[in-house]
Amino acid sequence: MAPSLDWLSRLLAIVPVRGRLDTHCTYGAPWRIDQPGAEVGEMAYHVVLAGSAALEDPAGGPPLRLSAGDILLLPHGEAHVLHDGGGTPAMPAHTRSGRNLRISENAGMGERLDMLCGHFVLGRPQDRLLRDYLPSRLVVRTVDPAGTAASGTREVLASLVLLMRQEAITDTLGGQAMLDALSTALFALTLRLASEGNAAPVGLLALVSNARLAPALSALLNEPDRPWTLPALARLCSMSRATAARRFQDALGRSASELLADIRMTLAAGELRKPSAVTSAVAGTVGYQSEAAFQRAFKQRMGMTPAQWRRLPQPIARRSASTLLKGEVQNVCCDRLSKHE
Repeated sequence: MAPSLDWLSRLLAIVPVRGRLDTHCTYGAPWRIDQPGAEVGEMAYHVVLAGSAALEDPAGGPPLRLSAGDILLLPHGEAHVLHDGGGTPAMPAHTRSGRNLRISENAGMGERLDMLCGHFVLGRPQDRLLRDYLPSRLVVRTVDPAGTAASGTREVLASLVLLMRQEAITDTLGGQAMLDALSTALFALTLRLASEGNAAPVGLLALVSNARLAPALSALLNEPDRPWTLPALARLCSMSRATAARRFQDALGRSASELLADIRMTLAAGELRKPSAVTSAVAGTVGYQSEAAFQRAFKQRMGMTPAQWRRLPQPIARRSASTLLKGEVQNVCCDRLSKHE
């Protein structure tokens, strides 16, 4: 077993994430972006550097206002619409190629938007662990809306965003490699800041923001091979079995045993990709005493047997430019636990 890590480091070791900055948008109002849904294993992100943007609510509610310093992640990969909020038909946008990324701009004369857009690439099926346990829309603000003293994470994230902007506008040698590396760091820092909030969203972030429940998540991530039971997790959290079950359900929308199974299957899928992997050994690595029990659990969770999974070709993670532009409407600026047995 690897040395014990903090929950976020361990999560990102289980689910590697690569960032890719795609487009630098500079628009004057009126403007509008219709972003198609992301491909499987990808999630779009937007970083507002200056100006503001309105994110449409797919349920028909009022738009979510984004301001300078805000970072928007869409872990579920759904299509979304961003606009200036004025209701006027958008000015046409034009895209040109820089050395390191695309630049999209229009001739609008109203309030100007300066925004970086990209996507995160996650391997399959590891992406399910993040997609299923993060909110569909996650916004973090590098400018503290309460006006209180800035947290260390917020300051670091704000500095990272400034460095990304500098690399985006200077067109320097090695800029694309720098932008991609900074995008990858952006993902980790965004989750770190989101987990520090007093009102973290549901899912993993709600779990880790609750000091009483966080030890259970760390235990499941660092020691998924142990025969964890709800009473054992409750003892780690210094609460009764019934209280632990209720708080897990409230935070995650599912049970601790389901989370454990998802962690195990994510680890198993990665191990099975290794040329030297033996199914019985992988079963033991993720906590199953019986290969048959592991086979049943894997098929239930993944929809195929371990052998079928191993024969699948590795997916192509990056879309071509022609695929990206295919979904453009007015302007698209971005690439955008079975039970333990």
